Amino acid sequence: MDELQEKRRRIRDLMQYAVPDDQGAQALDLLVVFREDRLALDVFDEFYRCLPEARDDWIKELRLVGRKGGIFLLAAVTSLDAYLYLISSEGIEFHGSMQEGYLDKELLRFFDFSSAEEFCEQVKKIENFPVYEPVQVDFDTCPACHAATGEEHELGCPVEVCPWCGGQLIHCECRFAQLDVEELTTDQDVVRFEELLQQKGRLVYTPEQRPAFADDGPGIALE
Repeated sequence: MDELQEKRRRIRDLMQYAVPDDQGAQALDLLVVFREDRLALDVFDEFYRCLPEARDDWIKELRLVGRKGGIFLLAAVTSLDAYLYLISSEGIEFHGSMQEGYLDKELLRFFDFSSAEEFCEQVKKIENFPVYEPVQVDFDTCPACHAATGEEHELGCPVEVCPWCGGQLIHCECRFAQLDVEELTTDQDVVRFEELLQQKGRLVYTPEQRPAFADDGPGIALE
């Protein structure tokens, strides 16, 4: 069983205890929509394991509150409230209810909110924020490291294109040729290679770099 399949099964098991019976089908439909999206699955997993209000609830939709450099601030909109999650490929943090309208100063600056007052005003209406699209259909997001169009990939991302040969950076031989070594064995090798990448000019993410997703078609069976 692969990682995503295992996570989907765990979420489904958690949902049996958290989601009201009359909302089970709708909650499962959303899980199907985000079946290949690691960030969304992490939010579902965290929400259904912890249940912020310690009572039955379910996620109706996800909204994108902020994003930068592969780091996302997502709102899980439920039947009771909306809850903020800071998430990236490195992990997930719960940041409370949107109704409280609180975000610490560091995150306000990071996501370009001018002030706490501005943030409080915006979160009064969830409609101020766009619906978060699953990675399968959001061409402006790298499906592997979640860089946005025009942003640099996370180093080691399998989608990044090599600026020397135009191949996949993690598979081509350029890293060895540029460092004049047979393999990268130390952290210093990685740091030096990243410096050489910056000097050459890293190729930022564009939708043309995306690998194709298989079309599951109608009638998807969620495993």
